[in-house]
Amino acid sequence: MTTMLVRLVDDDEELLKSTAFLLRMAGFDVLTYASAESFLELDDATRPGCLVLDQRMPGMTGMELQEAMVERSETLPIIFLSAHGDIPMAMQAVHRGAEDFLVKPADPQVLIEAVRKACEKSIEAASEGAETDAVALIAQLTARERDVAEGVAKGLLNKQIADELGISLVTVKMHRGNVTKKLGVKSAVAIAELLRRAGSGAGAVR
Repeated sequence: MTTMLVRLVDDDEELLKSTAFLLRMAGFDVLTYASAESFLELDDATRPGCLVLDQRMPGMTGMELQEAMVERSETLPIIFLSAHGDIPMAMQAVHRGAEDFLVKPADPQVLIEAVRKACEKSIEAASEGAETDAVALIAQLTARERDVAEGVAKGLLNKQIADELGISLVTVKMHRGNVTKKLGVKSAVAIAELLRRAGSGAGAVR
């Protein structure tokens, strides 16, 4: 499983270093950004994890970064960690989807637990997304293509699949070609994984 990545965004260099050290000791991968702008430019939003975000920074503020992420439909969980927060600001951040709003200096264990919960939520969302994608891919297959895909996933040779399904070898090859084209994968292992995910995401896909 991919290690959860915590992104820290703060213009305080010393705080970035100390918080990054704390979270790495807790087992997380950590990347630090000195500004909201650099985070937006450089971060890989596809990797599960969370964002620990300061509010008051030169240029784009933490709240403005959160708003930009909402506009871009990015779902990375956000934890605000700021010395410049109040109740209305915290309520607004949470209303927009932030997981938590902590006041500096946060208790280390409170921060670690908040990060852990946010990362777990991100992992669950990524897993659900993968299952949904797999369901959509498998749904493209015809009933016979699905039969052939299941044979390939079992590691059967084309001739064995033909014998098992009572169809010609040429027909198996044709269906197998359609399967790899529709699913975008060629190996038996990859086809088996997509079938497994589709089963997890929709019970019985068929």
